[in-house]
Amino acid sequence: MEFNTIKFSLEESIGIITINRPDKLNALNGEAFDELDILIKKIKNDNDVKAVIFTGSGEKAFVAGADIKELNKCDVESGKEFARKGQIVFDQIENLGKPVIAAINGFALGGGCELALSCHIRLCSENAKFGQPEVNLGIIPGYGGTQRLARLLNTSVAAQYILTGDMITAEEALKLGLVNSIYPQNELLNAALHIAAKIASKGQIAIGYALKSIISTNNISQEEGMLLEANLFGECCGTIDFSEGTTAFLEKRKPVFINK
Repeated sequence: MEFNTIKFSLEESIGIITINRPDKLNALNGEAFDELDILIKKIKNDNDVKAVIFTGSGEKAFVAGADIKELNKCDVESGKEFARKGQIVFDQIENLGKPVIAAINGFALGGGCELALSCHIRLCSENAKFGQPEVNLGIIPGYGGTQRLARLLNTSVAAQYILTGDMITAEEALKLGLVNSIYPQNELLNAALHIAAKIASKGQIAIGYALKSIISTNNISQEEGMLLEANLFGECCGTIDFSEGTTAFLEKRKPVFINK
């Protein structure tokens, strides 16, 4: 499948999505969101893809934000539509049901930071910089930044960075818990592939249920979350993979999961 603003490749069972507008520092425009919408829906239903990695073209930017030329034309109603379009795509990424890793290889500002926040695991290069600088344009984050950043860190820390528009270095992002690890630029993608391959080797029913339970913590109480976890645990116990995994453990061998 050919796209104009993104590239997709499959390395064994790992899908790699590259935002490919290097002349615009990979800024997200309407076409990019349309293409991501098509691709994410396809990946969701593709059993050959067990994990996804997002990265940006070149070494300067992961995604430097939204396309300001398009944004500049917004009024009240089109502004709402502009924000909702990005929110819907990023929600699809977060709720893909498969692990999504952000390999953040440079600037992740505005919509780029929000894309990274919608991923489940975030790795970055040493030159990465994060931020929600929308207030500098007289607007606020519109693709979920006020919600996900506050939940990931806390409201006070999120407020400081969103209200000042200050950038966050890779080292600061690691201290804050915004990223899991920092790598040299030339090692970043391989590190992401290594983690993705490790996850892909597990039983995919369990991986999907674990993600569902983890993501639910953003939306439901702990009591409701405990019930969901117990129900999903029970569902796992009815699978062939559960029988294989526990039997393999008792027989001291490596399990062979068939994802059923």
